[in-house]
Parts: sequence; structure tokens; C-alpha cells
Amino acid sequence: MSGERGARAWRSLIGSGTVLVLLLSLLWQGAWAQGYAGLGTGAEGFALPRPGVALDFPRDHGPHPDYRIEWWYLTATLRGADGRDYGVQWTLFRSALAPGAAEGWHSPQIWMGHAAVTSADRHRFAERIARGGIGQAGVTAQPFAAFIDDWQMSATGDGISNLRLTARGAEFAYDLQLSTEGPLVEHGAAGYSVKSRDGHASYYYSQPAYAVQGTLSLPEGPVAVTGQGWLDREWSSQPLSADQSGWDWFSLAFDSGARMMAFRLRDSRGDFTAATWVAADGSARALPDGAFRAEPLVWTEVAGRRVPTRWRLHLPAEGLEAEVAALNPQSWMGTSFAYWEGPVTVTGSHAGRGYLEMTGYE
Repeated sequence: MSGERGARAWRSLIGSGTVLVLLLSLLWQGAWAQGYAGLGTGAEGFALPRPGVALDFPRDHGPHPDYRIEWWYLTATLRGADGRDYGVQWTLFRSALAPGAAEGWHSPQIWMGHAAVTSADRHRFAERIARGGIGQAGVTAQPFAAFIDDWQMSATGDGISNLRLTARGAEFAYDLQLSTEGPLVEHGAAGYSVKSRDGHASYYYSQPAYAVQGTLSLPEGPVAVTGQGWLDREWSSQPLSADQSGWDWFSLAFDSGARMMAFRLRDSRGDFTAATWVAADGSARALPDGAFRAEPLVWTEVAGRRVPTRWRLHLPAEGLEAEVAALNPQSWMGTSFAYWEGPVTVTGSHAGRGYLEMTGYE
């Protein structure tokens, strides 16, 4: 099939939401068959991260179409006027069928959004899927704005220092305002974050210090909330090795004012770990493979599988010996590729709150 006839057929197919889901399924289960969600599949034709490349702002707040996978990932731990604890997630993923940008129906980009509101007794989530190039989803760097359908993460000033965040699902909505209380943090070696012993890597930075206020709209009524937010930005084309089956990722804000990002990637050769410790003054220190350890303590039956929902964390370089427990152990994101994501509490040598993401548990 070629020429205008083929283009018309492609436009007809790709305009269907059902076919978008099919394409994503083929992409993740076929073309991305290695590693969790195929993130260990070879990246021929796509750009790969290189060490020594300085991140450039505000440009890098925007999309990188020469790379295969990218996300804008906001989580927040909140306290409601009703006295209850809540967690909020807002994520926009960009996945490329081919490298490079193009307009209209020629765009090779697929966008997916996830949103959730979590309390101790309920986990509500929603998903959106969109074509790139036709105005249904996208990101601009300056002024910063990320959107899919009517979900938005948009700047209310320069850069990403002040944001408005909105999303809605069948049983929830939220409208939140975020303002920074600290500097951006570049993970790894100045934003070059290694993910495996084979040297696979991503570009990765965070804004871990937002003050958050706004309103959750729930079936029982609106709830005013305040709390802390954390934005992760990451892009790559092959961030994992083929035998890495999933990860456990922690973003924690301690009562002392310090913060920590840490992850372990699981594979047949043993865990690969990394961490970034952010002091109360915003200064950050990257810690290498092996400096951080995470030990599952309690496993919970979640969506037909066993998932660790209480952990013991060790980071001797910072005197951290703490336990992390899920606010709601049933925080399962039953989306097109499923995973666990929810707020956690921290006790032990350091007390605080944060978020935990776990993938690859079957």
C-alpha cells in the first residue's frame, strides 16, 4: 500500500482509539519485548544519551522527539482539610514509533496520560491515549505546557517554577497549584543517569520541592488539600538491559527538609541501584550502584499478583535506616501497561512521606 491511498488508510486507522490501543499493545508486547515495557529493546535509529552533555533549560523541559521514550511525572503527598492523607499522580508519556518530529498525521508520536488520587481506602485512576501532531496531546518548553485532552500541567510563570495541574477521571478530579521551594536536581553525572551494568542510561532530572495547594473533587464532595510535590523528567531510547524485568523507585521527602530519590532495577544478575541525596539546602549528591539497598518486608496480594508494600531502606552514607509503608497497598494502576504507584510513609532514622513506583510484578 503506498501513496495517497496508503496515507488515507493510515489516517483512518490511527484516528481510532481502539487501534491506538492495539498499536500500543504491539509496541510494548512486540517491538518492546525485552525488559519491562520493552525498555531493553535495541534502539536502532533513535538517539542515545551520552555522558558529558549539559542539560539545557528551558529547552529540556520540552519534548525530545529523537529519543524513543520520555515522561513528565508529577506526584504529590497531600493532607486534606478533612484530616485525611491523599496522594496524587499526573503523568504524560511520549512514545515514538520512529525518531523525529512531524506535523499532523505524519507524526510518529503516541502520547499516554495517567492520573490518580489515592487515599487509605480508595485508589482511583484514569488513562488517556492520543495521537501526536493533531492537537490532542503535546508539550511546549517555553512557555511550559503539557497536556492530553483536558488534562494539563502548565506554567503560570517562567520555566516550571509555578504550575497549575488538572485532571479528571470517572470518580475524581483535581485542580492544584504548585510553587517551587528549591532548585532543580540533576541525577547521576550532571543528569546522565546510568541504569545498568551494561551502561544503559537516560537523561534524568527532578524538581523535588514543590509546595502544593488546591482541591480534590471526589464523590463525597470537594476537599481542600495542601502538601508537597515532586516532578520527574526523563528521556532515553534504551534505558534498560534486556534482562531487567522491572524497578522499585522511591521519591521521599523527610521532615528534616532532606529528600532522596533511589531505585533498584531487578535482573537475573542481581539488583542495580542508584540514589540521589538532596540536603535541606537543595545541594545534591549522587550515590553509585550498591550504596543504596531496598529490602521487601511485607508482600500483598494486589490485582492477582504479589507486590511488596512495606520496605526497609538502607543508605549508610547518609545514616538512613528506615521503613517505607504504603498508604494504600491496593494502589494498582490497571492501565495499558500495569504497575503499582502510590503514596508512602517513612519511619525510622528519618521520618517523612513520599511515593513508591513498582513495575514488572507478574
